[in-house]
Amino acid sequence: MVIKLTPEVHDRIARAIAAAEAGTSGEIFCVLARRVSSYRDISLGWAAAAALILPLGLIPFGFDPAWIPGLGDGWQAAHLSSSDVIVGQSLAAYALIQSAVFLTVFLLTSIPRVRRIVTPRSIRRARVRRAAVEQFLAHGLHVTEGRTGVLIFAALSDHQVEVVADQGIHDKVDQAVWGDAVEGLARGMKNGDPAAGFEVAINLCGQVLAEHFPPRDTNPNEIEDRVVVI
Repeated sequence: MVIKLTPEVHDRIARAIAAAEAGTSGEIFCVLARRVSSYRDISLGWAAAAALILPLGLIPFGFDPAWIPGLGDGWQAAHLSSSDVIVGQSLAAYALIQSAVFLTVFLLTSIPRVRRIVTPRSIRRARVRRAAVEQFLAHGLHVTEGRTGVLIFAALSDHQVEVVADQGIHDKVDQAVWGDAVEGLARGMKNGDPAAGFEVAINLCGQVLAEHFPPRDTNPNEIEDRVVVI
C-alpha cells in the first residue's frame, strides 16, 4: 500500500498537535520515515549462508564438474596425473555454483517485500527504535522545559511505529498508554490513513500530558507543531 502525505494530511496532524498541546505544557512531535535501514547486511547474511549450505546438498547426488558446461568433457581420465585437473575442475564448479546461489539469494532478498519477511522482527524493531531515538534527539525533544517531550514515529517500509517519551513524562505514565498510542497509529497506517493514525496517537499522548503537566502561566510552543517526513 502506497501512503502519501498530502498537504491536507500535514495540516490535520499539525492541528491535532496544536489542540493536544493547548491543554499541557508538554511537547509532541511527529516523524514519518520512509525507510530507516537498507537492511543490506541482512540480505548479505542470507546470501552467504545459502552459498555455504545449499551447494552441500549436491554432494550426496555425486556432484560432478561436468554438470557445469565447459568444466568437463565427459571422459574419465585413467592416469594419476589427471587427478589435479579433476580436483581443480571440481573446485571451480563448486565455486561457480556458490557464486550463483549467493547472487540469486541476494537479489531475491533485496526485494522489499521479501526482505521484510526474512528480516527478524526483533532487528526491524531495534533499528526503528534507534532511528526514533535519533530523531528525538535531533529535534531537541530532550531539552524541553520539564523534560516532557514526546515523539510519535512511524516507519513505512518497516511497518513499525514507536512512541518515545522523555524522562519527565515516561516515569509518571502507565506504559499501557504508550501501547494504546502505538496501536492507534499502527491501525491508521495499515488502513492507509496516516492522518487518522497520528490523530489517535496525538490525542492519547496529549491526554496523559495534560493530566500530569497542565499548561504553565507562560506556555511557549518550544517545538514546531508539524510532522517531518524523512
